Amino acid sequence: MSSHGTQTTDPAAEAADQPDLSVAASRLRIATFRLARRMRTQRAVDSMSDGQFAVLAGLWTHGPHTLGELADRERVSAPSMNRTVNCLQESGWITRSADEKDGRKVVISLTDAGRSIVDETARRRDAWVEAALAGLTPKERATLARATEIMERMAAR
Repeated sequence: MSSHGTQTTDPAAEAADQPDLSVAASRLRIATFRLARRMRTQRAVDSMSDGQFAVLAGLWTHGPHTLGELADRERVSAPSMNRTVNCLQESGWITRSADEKDGRKVVISLTDAGRSIVDETARRRDAWVEAALAGLTPKERATLARATEIMERMAAR
């Protein structure tokens, strides 16, 4: 304690905790990526790339977008997004139409087939996670439920 009655921090103690935090961060990152990679294998169309599915899922979640909005959302260049959108359109999973407010813009929307791909992929992924959870003990499932809340908070930062 300092002379003013406040707690002071010990830099040496904080430094000693840092390696543990660094190791924990690395383990969490690796486990999260491995789990995400495993879940991504559960999809309705095996030939679809993760980037293509991300565009379909974004349209399903957020509604129609312009090409520029999709590129911004996915953090890719407009030409890269245009290639992705062309492929998705050729497969019949999205459509392009003129923007009602600004005819110079093109709005990209999901087709019924595109919605079905997203719905079926989500169903398969949920089924995989449910089967994985079924193989855990009740205590492990409770731990993951608590971890899920924490991860949601971390992701919202």
